[in-house]
Amino acid sequence: MSRHSLAKEATRLQARLEALNDARELAEGVLPDDALGEVLHVLERASSRRSLSADHTVVGFFGATGSGKSTLFNAVNGAEIATAAARRPTTSEPLASVWGVDGSEALLDWLDVRQRHHAAPVTDFADESSGLILLDLPDFDSTRTANRETVQRLVGMVDVLVWVLDPQKYADAAVHNDFLAPLASHAAVTLVVLNQIDRLPEADVPPVLESLKGILARDGLGTVQVMGASALTGAGVDKVRAAIRQVVARKAALSQRLSADVSRASARLLEASGAGEAAGVKGGSKARLAEELAIAANVPLVVDAVGRSYRLESTRSTGWPVTRWLIRFRPDPLRRLNLRRAANPEVNRTSLPPASAPERARTDAAVREFADAASEGAPGPWRASIRNAAREGREQLPDALDQAIAGADLRAGKKSWWWGVFNVVQWLALLTVVGGLGWLGVLAVLGYLQLPVPEVPRVEGWPVPTLMIAGGVVLGILLAVTAKFITAAAARMRAAAARKRLTSAVAEVAGTLVVEPVEVEISRLKSFNSAVKAAAAA
Repeated sequence: MSRHSLAKEATRLQARLEALNDARELAEGVLPDDALGEVLHVLERASSRRSLSADHTVVGFFGATGSGKSTLFNAVNGAEIATAAARRPTTSEPLASVWGVDGSEALLDWLDVRQRHHAAPVTDFADESSGLILLDLPDFDSTRTANRETVQRLVGMVDVLVWVLDPQKYADAAVHNDFLAPLASHAAVTLVVLNQIDRLPEADVPPVLESLKGILARDGLGTVQVMGASALTGAGVDKVRAAIRQVVARKAALSQRLSADVSRASARLLEASGAGEAAGVKGGSKARLAEELAIAANVPLVVDAVGRSYRLESTRSTGWPVTRWLIRFRPDPLRRLNLRRAANPEVNRTSLPPASAPERARTDAAVREFADAASEGAPGPWRASIRNAAREGREQLPDALDQAIAGADLRAGKKSWWWGVFNVVQWLALLTVVGGLGWLGVLAVLGYLQLPVPEVPRVEGWPVPTLMIAGGVVLGILLAVTAKFITAAAARMRAAAARKRLTSAVAEVAGTLVVEPVEVEISRLKSFNSAVKAAAAA
């Protein structure tokens, strides 16, 4: 692979690692800790490996007891380096055979490989310029727990995995289920060697290899290179060397291994999350939420009080002056609710009745219905996260709604322009009545005292004082009746305006405590899906 291609692949890998980390951070608190822990382990391992020598390729030999793994390791090295045994495992800790010592120490320290052998050049395979490290590892089915843990650890750290199987146990479920199948995404950096083919009749070798390929295909490793070899006779060893040399020569094993790790981690995240996007917050759902919360917060009661308060104030200003003073003994509905004052609404509260059990149930149902509609289509963990976000502000809702109602401008102290006109005319009508009564009173007194009574002006035969009294009374009553009709219409308008402002205030509270947290979670899910998709893009 050219230097330009390697740089391009490294840049692409960096972008995928960043996307994977973004997905992990976005999923904090939503997905299980074990899934996030696996991803973090991959990220930390990738960061550590990329900080070490990129000129070296680490190839690990893995196998079960009796597979001839160490014998094959020696055959590939062309020297007796590892101790081999036919029956019992003798590899108790990793052994490294190194071509290109310079720069390998830090890498081997990170791998925690203490046994190191400076290998001699092998013609047509490796020399000091190759930057090759072969590892002979303990048997993965070792009875020693420490050995198995070492194998598990290094399976996730080496650049290239060479699985050494034998004709007797090549179909063993332990190796396929525990190791090969979980690493199906690592086919590009996996080689499989069927060792000890010298124990098979020559005619049986091809069918056994085909059988092994079929099993690997079911494991998801249908593209891996499968070779037959015999460490004892040397058959196929050159092919194993050639396959390893080809991988090392491309200088892409490190990126391919880490890329496969990212793909596997992305798949694990997606498996833990599930696929899908949330339906999102719709305008109708927000309106429905605000409407239900308004009812639960006694907005209809306040709206009714606004209308009645307006009618009361209007009657006090436009009613017949003779009787309007009686209205002053009737309490103002808004004042009773502590809604007619100019104090700071942030520290004041209404006198509305506290939320009863049915109202709390209505609030909970409204929040739940909103969250269900917004989270529809989201995967299970994210659906739960969206619902939890909607419920987090539920305890604050009653107080916040009460404060919103207390702070809403209900125009309680605003007077209508026509009140003044009607008030002046009403007083003029009353003065006319009083004037007429006074005129008639004077005439009556003069008559009682047997004094000359002046002639009273008449209009169409009706005495003017009488007309003044009748006209004033009729006008006052007419104005009062007319004012009632106008007041009723204006009160409905004032109540409708109050309903609109109160609903807007309730919607603002719902937006802060319910809608916005839900939208944040939905946006978080969208970003997570985008990040996982970017990380999984091989």
